[in-house]
Amino acid sequence: MKSRFGPGALTVATWVIAILFVFPLLWMILTAFKQEADAYTDPPRLVFTPTLDQFAGVLERGFLPYLSNSAFVTVVSTIFVLLLGIPAAYALSLAPVKGTSNALGFFLSTKMLPIVAAIIPLYVISQNTQLLDNVWALIILYTSMNLPLAIWMMRSFFLEVPHEMIEAGRIDGATLPVLLRKIIMPVVAPGVAATALICVIFSWTEFFYSVNLTAARAGTVPVFLVGFITSEGLYWAQLSAAALLASLPVMIVGWIAQNHLVRGLSMGAVK
Repeated sequence: MKSRFGPGALTVATWVIAILFVFPLLWMILTAFKQEADAYTDPPRLVFTPTLDQFAGVLERGFLPYLSNSAFVTVVSTIFVLLLGIPAAYALSLAPVKGTSNALGFFLSTKMLPIVAAIIPLYVISQNTQLLDNVWALIILYTSMNLPLAIWMMRSFFLEVPHEMIEAGRIDGATLPVLLRKIIMPVVAPGVAATALICVIFSWTEFFYSVNLTAARAGTVPVFLVGFITSEGLYWAQLSAAALLASLPVMIVGWIAQNHLVRGLSMGAVK
């Protein structure tokens, strides 16, 4: 395209595609600052008086408890995923043993079961263990949901660690914890950060488990957003304000970690 249409053609095409992808987010932001009457106009009204009434209404409906539940579940489950996934990824990459391929296949097979097929047993187990409408039930499920993907991702990052570095550390008398902390982790830190961010996104946006296993005490942000769907129709302005508030934490985390994310996802791309 660059050679055929000129040096600016690729830039223009990139901007057009980027605007198409970002347009729904921009429209949500505009709608969040409208009154409900302005959000329903046809054709859409681009010139309006901005207001914060919708954000105030969202907070008055009890948004903060749902936000705190989502933050707690997401942070704790991601920490558990990293604590369990890093040793597993190390064992399956830098210290492979007999049956490694079978273990990798087993981890991958756990993602093949549709979650709707397991919701009834999970509901019964949660009810019998007093974990129904409890954030710890979501933490356990989100950890098990993200762990296979995290192990596969981090294994590919661990494979990029030069064996010479590990051998040099062993010759100097470094134990396994020292190898992981001082030699391996600094090399794979961008990949671990990318894995953690993906786990955060998956946990923050998960809806099916939360809507079926929680109620008033342990509901998360996606469950709160469903409350704007009523028999009277959708409250577009309030829903957009709530969705914007729900998206801000993930967008901020992604913005802060974007360098690590790009570097981590590109590890192993060039040999």
